Amino acid sequence: MFHSDDANPSVMSTDLPAGVFLLDVREDDEWAAGHAPDAVHIPVGTLAERAAEIPQDREVYVICRSGTRSAYAAQALTAAGLNAVNVADGMTGWAVAGRPMVSETGADPYVA
Repeated sequence: MFHSDDANPSVMSTDLPAGVFLLDVREDDEWAAGHAPDAVHIPVGTLAERAAEIPQDREVYVICRSGTRSAYAAQALTAAGLNAVNVADGMTGWAVAGRPMVSETGADPYVA
């Protein structure tokens, strides 16, 4: 189910289609604690310098902890001409929904 305010579409984590390009814009420590298995990690502060790593030819779903930073990042990506969708409930919603997570630490994954 897509929601939108003007040109800023968003989706809940439970409604995320399989096989999408999921861009995690959280900080390194948050990423290490727990993230979606197939997500790509580019912290929000480095989006401009790492823009070449983001596909231009498909939808990009942007996620953070709660949906605030990802909303900002999705707006910036949309303004730059990409097709970006905010994951409105973030990794917190992802975890509550029981979606798979992995950590970089070897410990059980969690949302930091």
